Amino acid sequence: MTATITEHLQRYLAMRETLGYVCRKTHALHSYARFAEDRGEAFIRSETVLAWIAASPGISPTYRVDKLRMAWAFARWLHAEDPRHEVPHRDALGQPRRRRPPPHLLSLPEICALLHAALSLPPAGTITPLTWHYLFGLIATTGLRISEALALIPEDITHDGLLVRQGKYRKSRMIALHPSTRIALDRYLAVRRREKTMDGHLFVIATGRPPSIDWTDENFRRLAVQTGIREPGAARGPTPHSLRHSFAVRSLEALEPGEDPNRHMLALATYLGHSKVSRTYWYLESTPVLLRGIAEAAEQTHSIRRGGSHD
Repeated sequence: MTATITEHLQRYLAMRETLGYVCRKTHALHSYARFAEDRGEAFIRSETVLAWIAASPGISPTYRVDKLRMAWAFARWLHAEDPRHEVPHRDALGQPRRRRPPPHLLSLPEICALLHAALSLPPAGTITPLTWHYLFGLIATTGLRISEALALIPEDITHDGLLVRQGKYRKSRMIALHPSTRIALDRYLAVRRREKTMDGHLFVIATGRPPSIDWTDENFRRLAVQTGIREPGAARGPTPHSLRHSFAVRSLEALEPGEDPNRHMLALATYLGHSKVSRTYWYLESTPVLLRGIAEAAEQTHSIRRGGSHD
């Protein structure tokens, strides 16, 4: 019996996870599998892949290319097993053009308002509002990724700091905790330990399980609109990741006058779990004071060299 595309996809994703890949946006490939199977197909067809992408006219050109690249990788893997699976041309929709947009930064009063509003989220009288409050608070004070925070277990809170086991690219790291953050986590742990659930995650909601990333994002956006941080119905605006961005920028802005930001950048990159320090330099776009200082230092260096020349 011929396997379905969905069954092939499940094998493909399991293989990638075994190899250490973090499988993101898997919903897109599941969407393709359903689309192809609705057309009665058991093998990947290049024409169907392009038709699937075209069936979502509201998406950006960049995401159209992303979807094609995901389907291309899946098709290439299947084609190696069975040449009846076609491999669409990788660049059939052009090359991806992506410029990382500047981060949406949140002020401390805005973060405080959001955390306070989280305590009123339903269902009242359960651990859920406390989970949103302490989850978003932890991300704001440590710069964790959402996936990293949701993957935490109580044992990750150690005397030395917070152990991040499920970082990006499966890398683990230890991050320091401010005493006030540790006190807040201890408060949440006291409530968490009273929850009757077999799930071992640190952050759980009333279902006894951790919230999904999508559900976390939806509740954050709801709180952001409620507190006036985000415009209702806006396509762009603060997301949970904005808490991480804000933490990084505040860390850079806290440097003493005259202190070299380049030395701090490597430590910050390690703390945030960036694979390349160049990814951390992106935050300089949101710190005009530091940018101005770097520009002035560069100009001063250039002037000294120019003045000392006898050409």
